Amino acid sequence: MTAQDGRPELGRVLMTVDAVGGVWRYGLDLALGLRSKGVETVFAAFGPRPSSEQVREAESIGSFVWLDAPLDWLVEDEEALKQVPRLLNDLIERENIDLVHLNLPSQAVGLETSVPVVVVSHSCVVTWFGAVRGQTVPNEWQWQFRLNYKGFDRADAVLSPSHSHAAMLRRAYGPIDGLQVVYNASRVEARSRDKEDFVFAAARWWDDGKNGVILDAAAGQIKWPLVMAGACHGPNGQYLPIRNAVHRGELAHTDAMAMMARAAIVASPSVYEPFGLVALEAARSGSALVLADIPTYGELWDGAALFAEPREPRAFVDAINRLSRDVSLRTTLAEEALVRSEKYSLEAQADAVMALYLRLLSANRPALTAAE
Repeated sequence: MTAQDGRPELGRVLMTVDAVGGVWRYGLDLALGLRSKGVETVFAAFGPRPSSEQVREAESIGSFVWLDAPLDWLVEDEEALKQVPRLLNDLIERENIDLVHLNLPSQAVGLETSVPVVVVSHSCVVTWFGAVRGQTVPNEWQWQFRLNYKGFDRADAVLSPSHSHAAMLRRAYGPIDGLQVVYNASRVEARSRDKEDFVFAAARWWDDGKNGVILDAAAGQIKWPLVMAGACHGPNGQYLPIRNAVHRGELAHTDAMAMMARAAIVASPSVYEPFGLVALEAARSGSALVLADIPTYGELWDGAALFAEPREPRAFVDAINRLSRDVSLRTTLAEEALVRSEKYSLEAQADAVMALYLRLLSANRPALTAAE
């Protein structure tokens, strides 16, 4: 589409999402921000079928299609993904799409379209092994490296949610053309509020990268109750027993946010976080943060949180107990985190992504005109 003054117009974006992790929240929040700029989003969901509540939420923002095909990190080999490009190519043509926004790099492999393609690396098996296991990806997962590499090469632009994750990607894959950083955002309302004396943490605890075992070990020595919300059973048989903290299981996002709004302290012990949405949501909820001392959290929250060595339960005990005793420090850090959270706003994210979209459309237009 082109405006009368010759500038490109953007009508419909195809955005892939999944119902398993943070990509769902990222996709819907971004689409909401883009809607105010006149962009209509067609959500294409992969992986496990979203709940009826999730589908209703997506349809309140844009169009929604569930494509019965797996996510790359939930299958054992690339043969299981062979239908993905066909499904996407058909949807791009059928829905008259102007630009494609893929939240898994491997989904770009095999795309046959003339419209611009943006891929986002929210996380990947290759960088996960580097951060969590301290090793290169095992041989049985090398196909993931190859697919992601091909996806980066196919894309017109590659987004990372932090400079720290972008550095991990370069270490893992080498130079990546068009790699740039756009910080994630949250539509949780930013405000201070009355708090209760407990600690809250939320994650997919079956994922070793979330490091739940360390936080649960610390719980027995923390003076305040520690509530851990999130699944302990993973899709491939992973399991983390929670023995010391109060485990609330997997909560709907609204329920998790309601509990977070009450918690005076929110902790995240993750050893692998390309961005860390829970920390941002907690900051916008007016909670004081205790975070793992990893590059991503340092980049985003330096000066607005206490940091703890992620492999040492005692470090989390000391940091959390210090905040529980010191009302002044707790209040100061909560206020600093709330102010910092404004940097990661929906408006800033939508502006940056929209500017990228329009640059790609402008660069793509001469090729389309020649083809016509």
